[in-house]
Amino acid sequence: MRTLSFALVAASLLPQPMSAHARREAPRLIVDLTPAGQRAAFRPALAMGAAIDGAQAGDIDRLFTPHNIAAMKSLGLPSLTYRLRTELGIEVWHWNPAGTWSDPDRQQGYWTSDDRLGEPIGLSWGYKLPRRGDTVDNANNADYSRLTDGDPASFWKSNPYLDPVSLHDGRDHPQWLVVRLAGMTPLDTARIAWGEPYATRYKVQYWTAESEYNEKGEWRDFPHGDVDAGRGGEVQLSLSDAPIKAKFLRILMRQGSGTAPAGATNWRDKAGYAVREVSFGSIQPGGSFQDAVVHAADHLGQTFTHVSSTDPWHRAVDRDVDLEQVGIDRIFASGLGNGLPVLMPTGLLFDTPENMAAELRYLTRRGYPVTQVELGEEPDGQYGEAADYGALYLAAVDRLKAAAPQISFGGPSLQNAQTGNWMSPTGPTSWIGRFMAYLRERNRVSDLGFASFEYYPFDDMCGKIHAKLIDQDRMLAAAIAQFTTDGVPTTIPWIISEYGFSAYSGRAMSQMTGGLLMASIVGQWATDRGDPAFMFGYGPGNPVNQHLACAGYGEMTPFMADGQGQAAQPTAIFRTAQLLSQDWIAPGSGRHRAVGVKAEGFPGNEVRAYAVRRPDGHLALLIVNRSPDMPYDLPVFLRTGANRIVPLRAAVSIVQYGREQYQWLDQGPASHPARNLPPVRSRRAAGLAPISLPPESITVVITQ
Repeated sequence: MRTLSFALVAASLLPQPMSAHARREAPRLIVDLTPAGQRAAFRPALAMGAAIDGAQAGDIDRLFTPHNIAAMKSLGLPSLTYRLRTELGIEVWHWNPAGTWSDPDRQQGYWTSDDRLGEPIGLSWGYKLPRRGDTVDNANNADYSRLTDGDPASFWKSNPYLDPVSLHDGRDHPQWLVVRLAGMTPLDTARIAWGEPYATRYKVQYWTAESEYNEKGEWRDFPHGDVDAGRGGEVQLSLSDAPIKAKFLRILMRQGSGTAPAGATNWRDKAGYAVREVSFGSIQPGGSFQDAVVHAADHLGQTFTHVSSTDPWHRAVDRDVDLEQVGIDRIFASGLGNGLPVLMPTGLLFDTPENMAAELRYLTRRGYPVTQVELGEEPDGQYGEAADYGALYLAAVDRLKAAAPQISFGGPSLQNAQTGNWMSPTGPTSWIGRFMAYLRERNRVSDLGFASFEYYPFDDMCGKIHAKLIDQDRMLAAAIAQFTTDGVPTTIPWIISEYGFSAYSGRAMSQMTGGLLMASIVGQWATDRGDPAFMFGYGPGNPVNQHLACAGYGEMTPFMADGQGQAAQPTAIFRTAQLLSQDWIAPGSGRHRAVGVKAEGFPGNEVRAYAVRRPDGHLALLIVNRSPDMPYDLPVFLRTGANRIVPLRAAVSIVQYGREQYQWLDQGPASHPARNLPPVRSRRAAGLAPISLPPESITVVITQ
């Protein structure tokens, strides 16, 4: 059929005046085709993508089969991002298993992967950091803090690259450790077993509130907690004349000794701070010390601690045998990137600039299509200081530019665009706000080539799921507003580096609601920003429950997996991805222009619609009905002038997918699709007939 221009479509529409009452009450869509209605522009080949993450041992080989690769590519999401799970697990990424140690004789120290070209890299691994001070992490959570492990030979050490001997930004970067006791506890004494280097100036503080999230809480020095001439070794401090009740304690380190363990020769050995063990408690009437800290080499048994940074020193024996990353060469050879630039990562918080630069040289020598590199992942989720991340970020950019001048660097791949600063009541309240403030102070905002964040709106997968779907509109708008308020430049790409229902699994992901959420996120982001958004959960999977029993079983996946991990039955996410990438938009790199759509007369904002002017001349509507039980007959109108609204009379193609095509059978670990049909396709001749919207449905309307 001949494609009509928008001018011809608009000219073929007859006026349909509406009363004021009808405009208020009758459900309808109004698509704004005026210049004022223009929203973001985007090219689908770059704006729509998916993510490949680290996996459990053996899963990469099961995922990267010809069958699974073909299945994943059939979603029609052209772009690809490589996610770095090691950075969430407090691990160093050996992106190339071949490389060199700073102490090669003992196979330990600081690692740099080999940037020389050789056999293709099929798999890579993370290495745990034995100088860790965090009880928990954001990945497998299989390690523990050395601060409360009860082992006098182990120790936590801060990142040497934040020490003034390495970092020359003219700013203080005090390091800290936080201890969380079981409850509010009377305290008057601290015991600190310092390693090398130790703090010569430090403060011992307590949090004034019982909850870490209490907005009125603040860090307060113990009356005798300010030390200006520390000498290291095992120290017992009398913190106060009378016990003070507290749950959270902090040692804030402001100046280091610059000393190294005997026999150490590497500059990093004397940079930062090292602590072997910490205890807090009270002196009893008989003079004995009652320790409120539980010391155990187990993250489930020890008293919780968290630290500001971690030394990336490690050993060959520290390889995480349970986690693997796909090899760099394998990801490009798979074709999942479709020949387009792949958004690649480097480590940052738990890596060295030398290893990062080697990765960039390797990518360049291979000639791989890489134009953007993300530095680190989820630093806000690690509760680190935004200024520390900023300092490491800029130091890395300065070094990496020389290795790959053609690359645009960015990040931080926030865990949440609205993350606050953990137990830090002064200064900007948001993490990204403090990061941007640091860049402005350094006059280096231009070195942020793009800003990225992950978007998983719902931790709680229970309750009224359809109400959550509607609230997602507000949440994504709030994320955009947060970036704007905090001064993230609007002229650079804002990238959703991962999106999905939740960081936890549950039935709502696998029900039709999973598709409804995906359509809403993609439609809203394409309209408001037009920047890349990457779906998380690319490969096949099976139902699991990771969090709350009431969430049931499901998974963020487009395919059910068979016994060999191969893609089998499609899910609602697969059908939705195809509907978005192959129906709503015109596949390829043609420029699409989003236009505003107003949905009137719907209770509770149950219906949301998005519209694009496609490069093939068609107008395409994406309509999402999030009501669990309410169908609608929906007339569509076009605003063609400031005071002119006319009905859509053109012939249209309709593609519809919903509960009538897909139904999830809730049977615990054996849950699966009970009804699994493709979308229904139809054509409607020119006229005034409304569009029928079943409950829980996604509808694409394309003018002909």
